[in-house]
Amino acid sequence: MKNFKKLALMGLTAVMSLSLLAACGGGNSGSAETPSGNTETTPVESTTPAGGEETSTTGEFTTVEAGKLIMSTNAQFPPYEMVGDGEGYEGTGYEGIDVEIAYAIAQKLGLELVVDNMGFDAALQAVQTGKSDIVMAGVTVTDDRLEVMDFSDTYANGIQVVIVPENSDIATIDDLEGKLIGCQMGTTGYIYCSDTPENGGYGEDAVIPYDDGAAAVQALMNGQVDCVVIDNAPAQEYVKANPGLKILDTEFANENYAIGFAKGNTALKDAVNAALIELVEDGTVQSIIDKYIPAEG
Repeated sequence: MKNFKKLALMGLTAVMSLSLLAACGGGNSGSAETPSGNTETTPVESTTPAGGEETSTTGEFTTVEAGKLIMSTNAQFPPYEMVGDGEGYEGTGYEGIDVEIAYAIAQKLGLELVVDNMGFDAALQAVQTGKSDIVMAGVTVTDDRLEVMDFSDTYANGIQVVIVPENSDIATIDDLEGKLIGCQMGTTGYIYCSDTPENGGYGEDAVIPYDDGAAAVQALMNGQVDCVVIDNAPAQEYVKANPGLKILDTEFANENYAIGFAKGNTALKDAVNAALIELVEDGTVQSIIDKYIPAEG
């Protein structure tokens, strides 16, 4: 039996004491068709722009470009990040939970948020190579990622689920053995599924990676894979936008999301964490999550 609820907990080492659970359901619609510059050293005397209450911290942090906080992401992951209507949220061109949280953090740091959209693997690489300051794309903390990146405290909870056609013979996770599984390239869903059977996976031959969740769901609609493993929030959007699909009742994995930084960029991580803690404590983070994922009554 493949128990990924246990497997998913192996790499979650950066969970903060604040419990932020994103409820299932709701959000903005998605579909299978879509659902190096100058560096600046900024004193961290306060994490709040002029006019707000100051939070004392020490040290300095640097950003890739003066006065800006560059966030790499993959904007094919509704409701966490997606291409916005018109100018998007506050002129960023994008919208979603991660975008709004990042914008609130940037405001506290006195910086302009710049969202750089790319593939998921590329978004992780961008922060590691200094092309972006942070990565937010529903990123889960794992042991492998901790070797090459640093992470903030957790800000949201994500549940991996399985999407299947309504007439599928896959009724539970136990039925995935021998099936062809679609996943977004580089995600924990792909990592878990493509791992060896000895480690609880199904092997690389059983998994087809796609550039984004929309492409994986489209492949499912076309009969090219038997199921798709993806985070619950975008899964809800894809199922809503594509009649004939459903989500299995059993969770595939339970994870926590955090903000990624270049390895050793402690000053920026500490400044972002200080801002994030304020946003959690004053209810901003939960209000953003509730905006996109309304709690089920």
